[in-house]
Amino acid sequence: MRALVQRVTRAEVTVEDRSIGRIGPGLMVLVCAMQGDPEDAPEKLAARIAKLRIFRDEAGKMNRSVADIGGAVLVVSQFTLAADTRTGNRPGFSSAEAPARGEALYLRFAEALRGLGLPVETGAFGADMQVSLVNDGPVTIWMDSTDRA
Repeated sequence: MRALVQRVTRAEVTVEDRSIGRIGPGLMVLVCAMQGDPEDAPEKLAARIAKLRIFRDEAGKMNRSVADIGGAVLVVSQFTLAADTRTGNRPGFSSAEAPARGEALYLRFAEALRGLGLPVETGAFGADMQVSLVNDGPVTIWMDSTDRA
């Protein structure tokens, strides 16, 4: 699984002008299931993100996790994280997982974060969504479940 993690002061996702997920301080996580992802990828990636120390401590150092600050997570599926831009001008997305399994992994990822005690809001898998956020810092981190055993 791939994830783009952003530290935010607030974030919201809407579908057809209706808010379906909104958080205050915390993490905005765009996530994509990839072909060949192992069955435990959602739980492993969720555990890494939950422990990611990218929030400021009293000394101003990035030393706290989202749980440490009492923050929330907004999880939005985004198959375009699978974009292959190596050739031509039109990205290919063939390495993204098929929709049925992709949705199941996405939902398991959100549930795994909840299981770690984090408040989680989600987008709508496969929907045309509008996402707004205020990136704090800005802090944006790319993560891939295959980067670590």
